[in-house]
Amino acid sequence: MTPRTKFLIGGVLILGAAAYLMASSIKSTGVYYLTPRELAGRVAADPGFANTGVKVGARVVPGSITREAGGREVSFRVSDGDRTFPVVYRGVIPDTFTDSADVIVDGRMGPDGTFRATTLLAKCASRYENAPKYRSTPGYQRPASVVAGHV
Repeated sequence: MTPRTKFLIGGVLILGAAAYLMASSIKSTGVYYLTPRELAGRVAADPGFANTGVKVGARVVPGSITREAGGREVSFRVSDGDRTFPVVYRGVIPDTFTDSADVIVDGRMGPDGTFRATTLLAKCASRYENAPKYRSTPGYQRPASVVAGHV
């Protein structure tokens, strides 16, 4: 066997092992990102899917937030307009978590239909909007304090 053939066989073996390790790690750590409607459909089609870790993006149902004594556990309902289900989360609650907030919860659907979240992220787009641009807004006049250089 020539040195070149040995080199090619070794390279193919190394690339094959690296591809196998990447594929197996992606499969074991990959998480689905679903809406409540999609999650309900998957659980209905395959009850074993309830034990699969998923991320669910939805909106908090107004008036559904209840905080347990001590403030570390919260239960609420999320909806995508079509499906609604309860969520229980224990941990640090984000400051932007309020009624009608868009949230992403990471966890598993329990056998009782309650989503047990391990991570809670709350989005609040209105808080992070760009400041208005003075020149691009028609008819807008700067306040006198800005014109004079005082803010």
